Amino acid sequence: MSFRRLRVSVEDVPGPDEQEGKSRLRSVQVVLADPPAFTPQYDHELAAALARAGADVRLLTSRFRFGEAPEPDGYERDDSFYPFSSRLFRRSRARLPLRALEHLGVLTELGRIRSGILHLQWLAWPQLDRRLRLRVPAVFTAHDLLPRRTAHREALWRELLGRFDRVVVHSERGRDRLTDLGVDSDRLRVIPHPVFPSDPERADDGRTLLCFGVIRAYKGLGDAIEVVRRLDGTRLVVAGDPVEPIEGYRDQARGLDVDWRLGYLPQSEVDRAFGQATLALFPYRPELDQSGALLRALGAGVPAVAYDVGGIAEPVRRFGAGRIVPAGDVEALVAAAQELLGDRDALEAARAGARRARDELTWDAAAAAHLELYGELT
Repeated sequence: MSFRRLRVSVEDVPGPDEQEGKSRLRSVQVVLADPPAFTPQYDHELAAALARAGADVRLLTSRFRFGEAPEPDGYERDDSFYPFSSRLFRRSRARLPLRALEHLGVLTELGRIRSGILHLQWLAWPQLDRRLRLRVPAVFTAHDLLPRRTAHREALWRELLGRFDRVVVHSERGRDRLTDLGVDSDRLRVIPHPVFPSDPERADDGRTLLCFGVIRAYKGLGDAIEVVRRLDGTRLVVAGDPVEPIEGYRDQARGLDVDWRLGYLPQSEVDRAFGQATLALFPYRPELDQSGALLRALGAGVPAVAYDVGGIAEPVRRFGAGRIVPAGDVEALVAAAQELLGDRDALEAARAGARRARDELTWDAAAAAHLELYGELT
């Protein structure tokens, strides 16, 4: 066995200040909290990346009601929040009275945290979350900026966001929105949402459009169906779990080539959908800052055609990973999809942009940005 001689120059050796800074960041204790388990995949990827970077990470959450959560990788997970409602119900509103009682217990447990950094991912019940008492430096990630059910209660959200030492958003537009709301700009940090990288087997026929993710009113599925109606020869795959009635969408799609794959899909079916997709459509209404479904598409190398809402445009424009059109403009949505489907060079350039996003918007980069943020609070 032979060994290469390791050559280290003086410049390669960190100075005392740099060593101390790295040690302080890497030894930080982080409690990630997603009490309702709204984003288990995001929680897992961020926790694992922080752990790879040397942080001591504990994830507090509840049982995911729609499938298996990823196995912890280098971090500890406690899914004891909402012990009954998360196990007895799926989306039924019958769980809400029990959920309210359990939520008060969640707030009590969060208030008992006395060391490290608390990084809360969701404020699931804003009216009750006023009771939350923070006893350690605290960070909040505003995934949806102002969730739809309480977006009109701006004073409530100013109060809640004002309790956190730092607020993370995923886009410059998100920062502008919260600044306009009255959140101190010095406490806001933009950390782009990483992609969810995958490499599905390609089975793209050059004509398949995809709508992926939970089916809600703001996702604009009706506009996607209209694109297929106006572009002869195209096919639409609808892959996701409906939380609203879909009979109207089915009626709208009658006579069109639409493949309905409904429910919370296993990873094999998610990969199959992205492997077959030529383009992914995101005709969203204004409501959220960034879309996890969009980051799954880019992570799979699938270009996006999207309305310019929230921060959705930012990664698509930055990497040239598709087309952005004015919000609500169905004609522009159709034209953008038609351009990419009909121009092989343009489509390949957009695919290359999606691959660049996959290479640059990594979880390790996000973890480094979070550790820098945590370092401001310790």
